[in-house]
Amino acid sequence: MKQRDYYETPKASPLMRFLWKCAGGDRYLLERATYSDQIKYMCLGGIVFATGGLAGIAGGYAFYTIFEPRGSAIDNPVDLQTLLISLFFGVIWGLMIFNIDRFIVTSTGKGDGTEAITIGELKSALPRIIMGAIIAMTISKPVEIRMFKTEIDIKLREKQLEQQAEYQAKVDKTYADREKLLVADFGKIETQRADLLNRIKNYELQYRKETAEGLGGRGQGEGPVARALKAQQEKLEAELARFDQTNKAELDELNAKKKQLRLEKDNERGNNEKIANGLDGLLERIKIAHEVAGFTISLFITLLFMAIELTPIFFKLMLTKTTYDYLAENRDELIKADYGIEVKYDYYKDKQGVEKHLTINHEAEKLIFEKIKVTEIQKELTEYAVMKYKEREMKKIDENLDHYINSAQENVQNN
Repeated sequence: MKQRDYYETPKASPLMRFLWKCAGGDRYLLERATYSDQIKYMCLGGIVFATGGLAGIAGGYAFYTIFEPRGSAIDNPVDLQTLLISLFFGVIWGLMIFNIDRFIVTSTGKGDGTEAITIGELKSALPRIIMGAIIAMTISKPVEIRMFKTEIDIKLREKQLEQQAEYQAKVDKTYADREKLLVADFGKIETQRADLLNRIKNYELQYRKETAEGLGGRGQGEGPVARALKAQQEKLEAELARFDQTNKAELDELNAKKKQLRLEKDNERGNNEKIANGLDGLLERIKIAHEVAGFTISLFITLLFMAIELTPIFFKLMLTKTTYDYLAENRDELIKADYGIEVKYDYYKDKQGVEKHLTINHEAEKLIFEKIKVTEIQKELTEYAVMKYKEREMKKIDENLDHYINSAQENVQNN
């Protein structure tokens, strides 16, 4: 580093150099610039690094919420396997956001070199501002649901219980309708069987009265009427036995279906809690966070992260040109001169009237010129060689014409 008698820049610490890298600063130039330049780029790098770190934490928490085992929102212990997975993806996510932020900051120029931010500067920086705003929103939402975790857990548990009650009612209604159909099938058989039983009971009652006291003044004991009643009763009992035998298979099948239906119902009721616990997802927590925090607080948190994310962009547009910028311009011009690159600024206007730069690559033009000349020389030498060969062959013909004619005839015959 060049030593100066009038000014000596403090030696940069490893942390400062690391933050310079985060901001995309040139260490060689910053060590030769002013201390204020070093501080500016250290602060920019600190913001970029902090944003990447926040993104990693927020992404890790979001991934944990996505992959964690579903359960009660209140009683939900930390799962070690999910924690390790979320840490891995959180680091990757943080590095991705860090690199995107680093690219946004390094690709944002100084604008017009003044503290004022003009409309033209905003237009040119608009894509970077939009990208930064999207990143800020992705960071703010996981942080928001973590900030209001207690309130969200309570609300979410209420929703889980409501979901259980709703699902239980749907299960009961669905299987009640299916049971009605089965009962209807049972009813057709039961009606016929009940009719036979009633008729048998009537005959039995009449038989007992007949044998006990007789009818129409007849004495006690089994007379012709009683025997006739008994015969009818036995006939109906035999018919009932045949009915039971005939419909036994159908009755057994319907009873089995009814039992199976009740088992399915119990199984669905057992899944009730599992399905309700599945309500514990990232999207549901974000929705509840908006309900709990309200629009104003949620917007404030998002704007806070937007301010952190977009600060480097606006600061770079507001920065005036300093020693570092002039050193960077000088470095660029020296490198262009070293490689034979000439830029004529505002050399011509395009069809829209916008002034354009003319870039002349002298090294490339030199190589092209050399190759063109070499090619031209090779062509001239080839023409000269052909001419000399022609002269030599003509001399041979003049000296021995017959030999040339005979050789030509032999070649024709061989072909």
